[in-house]
Amino acid sequence: MWRILPSTAVFLSFVIAYPVGAASIQLKSTKVEYPASDAVFTGNGADAINNNCLACHSADHVLYQPLLSKEAWAEVVHKMVTAYKAPILPDDEKQIVEYLVKTKSIP
Repeated sequence: MWRILPSTAVFLSFVIAYPVGAASIQLKSTKVEYPASDAVFTGNGADAINNNCLACHSADHVLYQPLLSKEAWAEVVHKMVTAYKAPILPDDEKQIVEYLVKTKSIP
């Protein structure tokens, strides 16, 4: 009898609580507007980062990243291609890494 009691109690708690909880849930759609950012990168090599990275990221997002080594930036950019399927050409990938090394690299 003691084995049946806990499982019966759990079952009854779901049976009793379900109708009360199900009736009170109201889901509504919410429209979210993200702030527009027209910031772009400037300088030598900026075309590759503007044409590729800004398709998904704002310039602020990129600029607020931590300072990384060249190897770490290469990993991050390559991950965008392999894991997230970013359509970045190999030559652009190299230019993006070089630009990030110039602007966001460990001294």
